Amino acid sequence: MKSFATRTALTSNTGVEDLIPDFDAKLISFAGGLPDPKLFPKKELALSSQRVLLDGTENPLQYHNAKGYYPLRKLIATALAQEGAAEDPHHILLTQGAQQGLDLVAKLFLNPHDRIAVEAPTYVGALAAFAAYEPTYLELPMSPDGLDLDLLERALKQTTIKFLYTVPNFQNPTGFVMSLTKRQRLVQLAQNYDFYILEDDPYKHLRYSGADLPSLRSLDHSGHVISLGSFSKILAPGLRLGWLVADDPIYTQIRLLKDGADLESPALIQQIVADYLVNNDFSAHLQQVQADYQQRRDWMLNALEANLPAGWQTSQPNGGFFLWVTGPENVDLNQLLRTEIGPQDHILYVPSTNLYASKNVNNGARLSYAGASHAQIDAGIKVLCDAFRVQKPQCETQSVATN
Repeated sequence: MKSFATRTALTSNTGVEDLIPDFDAKLISFAGGLPDPKLFPKKELALSSQRVLLDGTENPLQYHNAKGYYPLRKLIATALAQEGAAEDPHHILLTQGAQQGLDLVAKLFLNPHDRIAVEAPTYVGALAAFAAYEPTYLELPMSPDGLDLDLLERALKQTTIKFLYTVPNFQNPTGFVMSLTKRQRLVQLAQNYDFYILEDDPYKHLRYSGADLPSLRSLDHSGHVISLGSFSKILAPGLRLGWLVADDPIYTQIRLLKDGADLESPALIQQIVADYLVNNDFSAHLQQVQADYQQRRDWMLNALEANLPAGWQTSQPNGGFFLWVTGPENVDLNQLLRTEIGPQDHILYVPSTNLYASKNVNNGARLSYAGASHAQIDAGIKVLCDAFRVQKPQCETQSVATN
């Protein structure tokens, strides 16, 4: 039997497979960032599907090119312009969720051992996408106002990076928001040291309080920011539809890579989403989504406040899907999940081990409140905190506020 490629040593242990396990009626999962299915606009999408299939004139069942359905790209461009980022629809590429954008950017830039910068902790799916291209990581610790740019600048004086990956709004997994000052400085650093910023922004429409901040892409006037968006969190993840925005020549090269990857994202889905956006009040839908997730966030924060033992702390994000819980340094939440909580109590979360490129931080966990009911949150948090309490923490509980 032939041996596997060396990249499989890095891609076989990312933790992504734990995010969405097989169905278990007893399972309470705080692991995957799964939206609430009750918020999926099923009837509206069904009507759009019928119109597209029976009355549409754009051949939704035929082959199309890799760039994607132009009317939908134009709708996305209009929405981005309203948010302060004037974009040409011809610089927007429709993808299989934002996840494909991560893979395509990594495929474009990375040779084995090329250096990239990532937040620490960061999105587990991004690390999984990058792993196939065998990069070397520069990890940048997170604060409530974003990544450590002082450390980045010191490193840039000694070495080069191909790109920096960031989730600036309600960061996955911490829920932190990059401040305007840091956004401006990061864009300037990219220009000064000539590296690209990969801006992954699936949560920007899920703000529950506070003011919106400009995207990194809107602050950049030199073509150093590649931006990713997605309909997964705000419409339905089963559509597997996202977008990538970049200037040429990056846009053209990524489009060519997509040709080789899948030829195109499904035209049928693209046309259904475009029809839905034209014929429905998407702003009203977003308001409903925001209200629902804000209530779930508050419910989980209240449950943690009532049960979290001394020595543990949690973020208090103003949006997104996740809370970030940390305990004393001697706690191993990966081991706790594998040997105690997971198999015995049917509880899942994402341990911090899988959220650091170095895999050397074990005392944190990402908890998603988006897809759990109030009863599941109450029961699951009680079980988790009882297990945490056995770990014998040594300091007082704190909260980390985020903007």
